[in-house]
Order: sequence, then structure tokens, then C-alpha cells
Amino acid sequence: MKLQRSNTILAPDQSRVLLRPFVPGDSQRIGRIIARIMLLPETQVGPLLDAVSAEFSQRHHQVHKMCLKRFEQVRGKHELPDNLSEQRRLLIGAYFLAEYSLESAALFNPSIVPHPDQTGVPPDALRYILSLRATGEGHVSSITFRTGIIHGDNRIEVDPPVGLLTEPRQIPDSAYDKGLFTRKLRELGLNGDFTSRVMNRLGESFSTKELRSSIDSEVEQERQSDGILHEDYDAAHGIWMLAQSNYQVQFEHEQQLSERILFPATPSQSNGIEDARFVMFQDDDGSNIYYATFTAYDGKVVMPELVETNDFLRFRFITLNGPAAQNKGMAMFPRKIDGQYAMLARQDNESIYLSFSDNVHFWNERKLLLKPKYPWELIQIGNCGSPIETDAGWLVLSHGVGAMRKYCIGAFLLDRDDPNKVIGRLREPLIQPNENEREGYVPNVVYTCGALLHGSELIIPYAMADHATGFATVPVDDVLSAMYPEKG
Repeated sequence: MKLQRSNTILAPDQSRVLLRPFVPGDSQRIGRIIARIMLLPETQVGPLLDAVSAEFSQRHHQVHKMCLKRFEQVRGKHELPDNLSEQRRLLIGAYFLAEYSLESAALFNPSIVPHPDQTGVPPDALRYILSLRATGEGHVSSITFRTGIIHGDNRIEVDPPVGLLTEPRQIPDSAYDKGLFTRKLRELGLNGDFTSRVMNRLGESFSTKELRSSIDSEVEQERQSDGILHEDYDAAHGIWMLAQSNYQVQFEHEQQLSERILFPATPSQSNGIEDARFVMFQDDDGSNIYYATFTAYDGKVVMPELVETNDFLRFRFITLNGPAAQNKGMAMFPRKIDGQYAMLARQDNESIYLSFSDNVHFWNERKLLLKPKYPWELIQIGNCGSPIETDAGWLVLSHGVGAMRKYCIGAFLLDRDDPNKVIGRLREPLIQPNENEREGYVPNVVYTCGALLHGSELIIPYAMADHATGFATVPVDDVLSAMYPEKG
């Protein structure tokens, strides 16, 4: 095969920093720190704040606004006088903020999709969006973006990242659909009397504020009657956790894509948003929406979740439910098949499964599709992003793990009308780590979360040793012709 590696390498950049809340200890320690700041004379507060501003205002948007916001968060848990000067408020906030280097450890596991705006792009070229897993201190991962152009000759251009990094604002009082929310609660086993009473207080559409009020009212009513039971406390906690895991965020229009960061924001994501597999999904009416399945990690449990967007400005995070929504590596097909959503996943840690659903949030059934077979994949196999539709069928990039925990990228082909049928499969890897790619955070690994077809060329961004990201191109016909019929 005529696989060509690009000279373009995206390496982690430790200078890309984000201001995050800093919690230096428990409530008592925070109280002692605040007390020490309160003892500072007012004549010292201004110069200290000026020094902070001079050092950090060129590294972050609206530092004073962020300090004030952090002060209000701290004040919500500690009693402070109302007559504090604005400068002292800002200074207190500054002591509870810290820079976080998003890419200090790695920039890897990319996926690539067409940009929603192709204005001014030549007919034989394509503007794209690249999502990447940025990993920093504590091995916490977030989603970052790059843009670029694939030219007519398949040359890959990546726009340099610009600007200062910014998290989106959360949309207050997100609206929830009662029927969908209730179904999710049932999937979680939260279908007792307490849950029913909470939901009965709500309309067919309700806000976060209304849900919180309903939960609190029901808890208080239980407390005043026979006393609230332990299982009711558990139900109240579970209902609220579900609401927190389904939320929306909004970036500003003037923020370029490389400035936008999707950082963990819920308890289920507290230790990372990992391996987002973006796909441009075509709906029944011909319109496009972007979905990304990703792994939410809280330090102990991995949970597959979903994010959707139309414009990469507003993102909606959604929980995935059902017995087939588990483990890692869920990847959606780019359109419905016979009126149903379709998904590839690896629920048993070893093999690839296929699932169908009439609702993108719920995945109940699964069917075994492929098992490890060849020496380079005998430990496990999994998908490497969403299937790519070709005239020959659904082309799926896969990963395999072999001896010495070496990760390689392979491929297989599914029937276009019935993806339960495996038409062909590569016996040898499409990409395996070479001498320049094997050293890094995790040695001997190449991996991707999604490729795309540009004309007759397959464009594959891929991670190298869980550290940096490179690109490879290969004629799709070369890949297809190298496949052997799959006989089970």
C-alpha cells in the first residue's frame, strides 16, 4: 500500500494554560488562608493585585472577572464581610485560582471531521476540524481543537493555534424533557416512590432550578413526616447527579476554535474526558449535526457519554444509557441504517460489537461482530472511530494490541446495507509504530479516534506513543484491495 506519513507533527505545548479553581485543602485550611489575606493592610492589597494583573493579564482573558467569580464561589462557603473593597475581593479570588497546563503531558488520540463552514475553500480542498485529547497534570484529559485545510493534492495544512484558552459558560437552567429524563432514571434503577413524587411535581419540560426545588421540597416533606429514609437520600443524590451529567455549554463567537476547551465539568468526568470520536451525522431531513462519543472517567469508573453540536459553539452533553452503553470505544455511524442509529463498541474489553437503537441516548442490544484473530491483535481489538461510507461498504479503522502491548491500526469492511456482515479484513496492520513513533508517554502505540475520506484518499490523523499527533494518507482503493474475505 502507498501509505505516506506527513511531516506535520502536533506536539504538546506546555504554554497553553487555563485558569482553574485552586483548592489548597479542606474548609478549615481555606478559612485560615482567607484570614491571613484579611489581615493585609488596604495599602498593600492594591499593589499585590497590580502585580498579579501585570503577570497574568497577558496570559488569560479578563483576569479580574475570573478573580471576582472565584471570590464569589469561595464566599458561598465562607462568611465574609459585605463591605470588602473590590480590590480585596479580587485578591482573595486570585489566591484560589491556578494555571493548568492542558497539554503538559500529551496531545493525542485525534478525530477529524469536515468543518461546518467551507466558505472560500477551493472545490478540490476541504476545511476540517481536528479534535484532540489534551492531557495535563494529574493525567486529567480534556478536548481541544485545531482547524486546517486538506488541499487538492492531499497536502495537510494545520492552522497554528491562536489566542488565550477559555472554558465555555454553562447554560443556566438547562431544559430537560420529562419523558426522556424519566426513562434515564429507570435505566439507572431510580424508579421508586421518592423518584415518582419528585417527577410528579414537574411539568413536561423543566429546568435545573425547578428540579432542584422539587427534590428539596420532597426531602423536606419526608423529613417532616416519618423522616427521610436512606434510600430516599440515595435517590435524591442520583436524580441530581443525572441532571448534572446532562448539560449545555456555550462559547463566544469571537473565540476561535483553538481557543475553546471542553474541560471536565461533572463528577463522572472529574478525572478526564477521553478519546472523543467525532462524526458529522446526516439526519433524516438531510441536515448535519456533529456527535462525539467519549469516555468519562472519575478515577475509578469509565462511562461512555455523548456530546452534540451544530456549530462547535454550543455543546450539549448527554448521558448514554442501556446495557449496551458500557466500556470504551463507542463510535456512531454517520447516518441511520434502516431508520435506526448504529454504533460500534467494545463492551467486553476484547472484541467489537454492533448495536442499533431508535434513540441516540439508549442502547440496549448488541451483537458480536469481530474477535481478535491475527497475531498483532490477539490481546484486544476495537474501533478507531466512526465507519466511513464507501461504494464498497462501511470502512472501519480498528486498533489491535499484540505482543509487548504494541498497538497497531488495522481496518475491516462491513456491508453497506447490513453492517452485521463483515466483508473483508486486513491481515496485517495498516499503520504500526516506526522508530520515530514508538517513544513517548506510552511506548509502542499508534491510535486514532477517526479518519475521513477526501476524494479517493484516506486521511488518518493518529497518535504516536500517547504523546503527539501525526498524519498519514493512503489511497482508499489500496486499503480495500488488501483486504481478505472474512469467513468468521
